[in-house]
Amino acid sequence: MIKIGLMFLFFVCTSTGGEIAITYGMKRVGEPASFRPMDLLRFIGRAVQSVWVWIALPMMAASFYSLLILLSWAPISLVIPASSATYIVGTIGAKYILKEEVSTARWIGVLLVFLGVALVAS
Repeated sequence: MIKIGLMFLFFVCTSTGGEIAITYGMKRVGEPASFRPMDLLRFIGRAVQSVWVWIALPMMAASFYSLLILLSWAPISLVIPASSATYIVGTIGAKYILKEEVSTARWIGVLLVFLGVALVAS
């Protein structure tokens, strides 16, 4: 049970960390000027030069593979609902790391997710 808990913690940290890093990087890269091929190539070029994108990619890959490991160790009826804990950690990261405004309705939604995960885990 401890190895499942540690792998789950690793999954949540890499998943949320990757999402926060890619969001941070892409906000600095900006959006493409248009969908013309040259504008898209310039956009991709800027994204490839972002260190935050390069930090996010291995974290997201580690998250995916740790999810596969979790699915081989524990029942899917536990892993998938419990993986929604990334929404909780992601919202907290959005608020305090990315300095995003999180509405009351979103916090209520996060609380409902937390309660659902607690019910499934018990």
